[in-house]
Amino acid sequence: MPNRRFADGEVVMGRWPGSVLYYEVQVTSYDDVSHLYTVKYKDGTELALKESDIRSQSSFRQRKSQSSSSSPSRRSSSRSRSRSPGRPAKGRRRSSSQSREHKDDKKKTISETNLVLLVFKPSENNTRRYNGEPESTERNDTSSIISEQKLKPDLEIARVLEQYSLRPRKEEKKREEIYSEKKIFETKKVIEKASLKSIEKASSKTKELEFGGRIGTFTLIFFLPATVLYLLLMCKQDDPSLMNFPPPLPALESLWEARVFGVFLLWFFLQALFYLLPIGKVVEGLPLSNGRKLQYRINGFYAFVMTAAVIGTLLYFQFELHYLYDHFLQFAVAAAAFSMVLSIYLYIRSLKAPKEELAPGGNSGYFVYDFFTGHELNPRIGSFDLKYFCELRPGLIGWVVINLAMLLAEMKIHNQSMPSLSMILVNSFQLLYVVDALWNEEAVLTTMDITHDGFGFMLAFGDLVWVPFVYSLQAFYLVGHPTAISWPVAAAITILNCVGYYIFRSANSQKNSFRRNPADPKLAYLKSIPTATGKGLLVTGWWGFVRHPNYLGDIIMALAWSLPCGFNHILPYFYVIYFICLLVHREARDEHHCKQKYGLAWERYCQRVPYRIFPYIY
Repeated sequence: MPNRRFADGEVVMGRWPGSVLYYEVQVTSYDDVSHLYTVKYKDGTELALKESDIRSQSSFRQRKSQSSSSSPSRRSSSRSRSRSPGRPAKGRRRSSSQSREHKDDKKKTISETNLVLLVFKPSENNTRRYNGEPESTERNDTSSIISEQKLKPDLEIARVLEQYSLRPRKEEKKREEIYSEKKIFETKKVIEKASLKSIEKASSKTKELEFGGRIGTFTLIFFLPATVLYLLLMCKQDDPSLMNFPPPLPALESLWEARVFGVFLLWFFLQALFYLLPIGKVVEGLPLSNGRKLQYRINGFYAFVMTAAVIGTLLYFQFELHYLYDHFLQFAVAAAAFSMVLSIYLYIRSLKAPKEELAPGGNSGYFVYDFFTGHELNPRIGSFDLKYFCELRPGLIGWVVINLAMLLAEMKIHNQSMPSLSMILVNSFQLLYVVDALWNEEAVLTTMDITHDGFGFMLAFGDLVWVPFVYSLQAFYLVGHPTAISWPVAAAITILNCVGYYIFRSANSQKNSFRRNPADPKLAYLKSIPTATGKGLLVTGWWGFVRHPNYLGDIIMALAWSLPCGFNHILPYFYVIYFICLLVHREARDEHHCKQKYGLAWERYCQRVPYRIFPYIY
């Protein structure tokens, strides 16, 4: 194995991918497997370069000194040989004047090139057109300087190659102007593509382990199912205080029922059938590491409507839906068993997946860690995307069905002609949340779950067990512990939920609209910071209030879902506590990824928007 030539922290000259230009960079790390150096440019961009693309600064100084010491007569003779042998002496006498004209024309061309480059520099006018803010606050100076340094040499080379052309002056000048503008756009595209490819290659192997690494993920594989079992058993107790000892574990044979598992399988494959129906539009996801874009069918809302029709039909024929409540624990065990089998299948098939299809966050080489986080990014059976299907379909729609079953169980157990006000609020709030997610299903394609995390035990268990059986904890709690609330209290809780929903939905709408078309006139009131990737970071609207306003709205809604359960026990507030911890952890992951992706632009954004989720608190 060859020894590395450059040490960590050494300042060298690195070639920019897709060009012949070298820039000053600092070596940050070296991968012994791929033999790639991770280097950092002055603007904060990190790329992975081969050793052949890196040179020491001393070699550049030697070349420069050799070039400057070359003999003027040698250059003169070289130019003389380049002239046509048949040119008359009169043409030679005029060579000095032609040389002066050529120099003047060269200066003029360079000045015109600089004017063209100003289009890409965030000058005052251009910045206002892009994000509505003056140059002094929103200009990305580093990015502009680098762009100008990269583009100027290419234009100079083109000028030198064409200075002896026999075309007429006007035709040559016109061709140069067209070439200059075309070269600017082409060079910019090449730089962006090369940058993205280099970053993806550098991150193909997972180096930073999350969730406590191998030990943490191994613990979570057992801790998460145990937590679900504990919460459901506590809700069945007359006094579900967390200060009490955990209830005795039921007999193992009572936790498993073949009929319940069959019903769960029927539910799962029914949702899969709805997913495969050729209804709804087909959209493309974000580009993968190989540049390919996967296609997704957006029909989650139609699946919800068809599910509602099926449930309505069952109720019409006197099907006892509260069967879910009577066997709630068995359903949770069946879902957990299915998610474990699915996770094992996903890991086994991922061992044969091409390297470019592995998840950047689940390719560590450690079995337990990759099994938990997900080894393959987008496992598919034909066109059936397993991760995308499980993200919103069986668990999320199942959550609504479970809530409805709890409502019917409450009416039957307590002999009520109508459900309690608390149960109505919980069902209504969570129904709105699910319908909103399915109606805006396309937005999930840009989330970290789809773009970064692989499909392993974490998402399989979370989608199929945690979401339907933990998120419905308030409704399950109210069946055994009815809580009466007054109409004024109900109105106040409803207003709180509406405030949270408004923040959540309007923040996500601003983000999604800006991602689709930043130049939309309807978004002219929004200001942003340009980044080296070509994207902008919003600094006004909800995203100028806190860095994750959608998380803030989510937490406010979660609180509104728990308040109808009263204050006798903390158990129904488990969801709020857990959700705050989840979103704070996810925000930290977002922060890490954004800092790597946007570099200095992200630091400027954090200076403009100092609060992460809770204004003036966190």
